[in-house]
Amino acid sequence: MNNSIYQKLIDKEAKLAVIGLGYVGLPIALEFARKIKVVGFDINSDRVEMMKNNIDPSNELNSSDFANCDIQFTDNIDDLKEVEFYIVAVPTPIDEINIPDLSPLLSASKTVGKVLSKGNYVVFESTVYPGCTEEDCVPVLENLSGLKFREDFKIGYSPERINPGDKVHTLQNVVKVVSGCCNEALEEIAKTYELVVEAGVHRAPSLKVAEAAKIIENTQRDVNIALINELSIIFDRLGINTFDVLQAAGTKWNFLNFRPGLVGGHCIGVDPYYLTHKAMQKGYHAKIITSGRAVNDSIGFYIAKQAVKKIIAQGKHCSDTKVLIMGATFKEDVSDIRNSKVIDIVNEFRSFQVQVDLIDPHASSKEMEHEYGVGLISEASNDYDAIIVAVNHKEYLDLDESYFKGLLKDGKGVFVDVKGMYKDQINNLEYWSL
Repeated sequence: MNNSIYQKLIDKEAKLAVIGLGYVGLPIALEFARKIKVVGFDINSDRVEMMKNNIDPSNELNSSDFANCDIQFTDNIDDLKEVEFYIVAVPTPIDEINIPDLSPLLSASKTVGKVLSKGNYVVFESTVYPGCTEEDCVPVLENLSGLKFREDFKIGYSPERINPGDKVHTLQNVVKVVSGCCNEALEEIAKTYELVVEAGVHRAPSLKVAEAAKIIENTQRDVNIALINELSIIFDRLGINTFDVLQAAGTKWNFLNFRPGLVGGHCIGVDPYYLTHKAMQKGYHAKIITSGRAVNDSIGFYIAKQAVKKIIAQGKHCSDTKVLIMGATFKEDVSDIRNSKVIDIVNEFRSFQVQVDLIDPHASSKEMEHEYGVGLISEASNDYDAIIVAVNHKEYLDLDESYFKGLLKDGKGVFVDVKGMYKDQINNLEYWSL
């Protein structure tokens, strides 16, 4: 391994491949493709066709972002045979009982293992528990390639930090954590990433440290939001507004500015389970992290129950009630519905026999139907008994009380403002927020 892989890449004598072209993989692939030769590989041929036509299936990038890029999009494994530097950026979800599902990661490792050659580099970006890269992925690579780890090929781990919908904290201007299986690998990987990350890279001392750093970023947020969600439940019983309390407490210089809300998506709502799973394997039950997850996983049901109580208090029967939920994605201003906790609100309402309409300016009705068995309506009617604004999409920011009154039967009903977006703006409806 005397030849520098970094030098070969910038001289365009070697190619870099990104395996998995979702909201993480595609931006990285395009950024590298402005500097070096890139192969973008995804198993979904429909998505590959879209990208060949300069369309981002995740709706995060514009067609102009594909300009001046030396990239070949493919779903054909043969196109990976000339590649010498692989980046794996596939999802790492959890299953229905919150156990890590490594199947996409292991499947991607098999794909790379089939084409891996002596002297190649493989860098994983998928969020995993500490030890996963070496313990789970490397054996697959060795087994399928017949090559020896460290001797014949090098490994790195560089956790993704892409925030869907965020145009401020982008790949280029957020420090990238990198790690390698040895000092030589660390330097080659760090220099390669420095080609595209203007903010620079942080060289972690080991793969496990880099894996752990990523997983605690989201675990820390999860636990903090869980605390605020729990406080919100307490404050509601005390008859005080959570946002008023947070505003007052926030005047202290070291108060952490977290807000209550639904915690879904494929990062904060998933990553802590990878850490608790690994902790359990090592004989430790992670109490605070598990408690935080329990609180956040229950918030959707709590919101629906509170709304039902208010509907009943207005003398209405659940089975005769119709509710509009505005927002279906896991966070504002994105089209991503994966692990959206809005569906918990829908399901809880349905358990009370309440009729639910779900609307969202960004989400796909077809995807919602496929993922959750719940489609979207294209236009709201004017006969609702309650409205729940569940996601703070920009399209909702300028709506006022008269607009909502126009959607409610006789202009009256319950208005649930999950994130407190309309605080102090709703005066004539039964208002409630977390």
